[in-house]
Amino acid sequence: MIALAAILPLLFLAIWLFTVKMPGPAFAGPLPPLTPNQELIRAGLQRHVQALAGDIGVRSDETYSNVQRAAVYIERRLKDLGFTVMSQEYTARDHSYRNIEATLSGLPGHAHEVVILGAHYDTAEDAPGADDNASGVAGVLELARIFAQEHQARTIRFVFFPNEEPPSFPTADMGSRQYATAARARNDQIVAMLSIESIGYYDMDKGSQRYPFPLNLAYPNVGDFIGFVSNLRSRSLLHRAIGAFRAHATLPTQGAAAPAWVPGVWWSDHWSFWRVGYPAIMITDTAPYRNPFYHTPQDTPDKLDYDRMARVVHGLTHVVRALAAPSGT
Repeated sequence: MIALAAILPLLFLAIWLFTVKMPGPAFAGPLPPLTPNQELIRAGLQRHVQALAGDIGVRSDETYSNVQRAAVYIERRLKDLGFTVMSQEYTARDHSYRNIEATLSGLPGHAHEVVILGAHYDTAEDAPGADDNASGVAGVLELARIFAQEHQARTIRFVFFPNEEPPSFPTADMGSRQYATAARARNDQIVAMLSIESIGYYDMDKGSQRYPFPLNLAYPNVGDFIGFVSNLRSRSLLHRAIGAFRAHATLPTQGAAAPAWVPGVWWSDHWSFWRVGYPAIMITDTAPYRNPFYHTPQDTPDKLDYDRMARVVHGLTHVVRALAAPSGT
């Protein structure tokens, strides 16, 4: 008992230093009305989520044609924005899949440095996937719209991955594994990867938010925030991103730089980039630790909070500008 009493303060200090302590004050208090720009973002998010999770629906191996329909939808929206769209095709389980990429070239001197905004467009079996992950796809599409005519110093790639969900996760059949491995083979200079993973579900009730150990020792139990998550190696990227978000956004945030073995920390496409040595973080509502409809047929568009989603995407525009500037190094 004495030994445990001596260890606990050190454990709490370690958790605070390495996971909880983040730059800048998090937003707190009543949410202000959406700005006109945020209302425009909200409308786009709702439209994309409805198209993917409502009109198309389940996008898994069992509904392979819907995976293809989602890919076509994403490609058309990017082309509507004026992007040239590239596809990285590969075969998995006797089916053809493709990563979809649109590139906003950077300026001379820094165009070789790349910031990736990525989201997966497949779903778990039987799940229409409004939150997981039509919300993330919608977020990246809205960011592509916002930045379409706003060139940054560094190159920005908007990338959409298939096969994040089981049975592909965490195998070489993941679209992000294929993409990151090819990028490393080309020696692409990816300076930051943001995995936009389930950003649409919020719950203001006490007890609505859970965490895996040891994060449960240090974070609030209300699911009203957006989370920024990294492994320890990507901690500096996490700090830059959440600092830029907190300087402008009107939504509570929590950040965690934790060992990759902590459950949930590595559960998305950012892990594929960690594998090959690129810095990457996940932006998430924490999905299974908050959303009771996660990976179920009830993960439908009507469950999402589009006002808060719009605040997330608006905040991420400031994150992208910070990371795409040379000073973001």
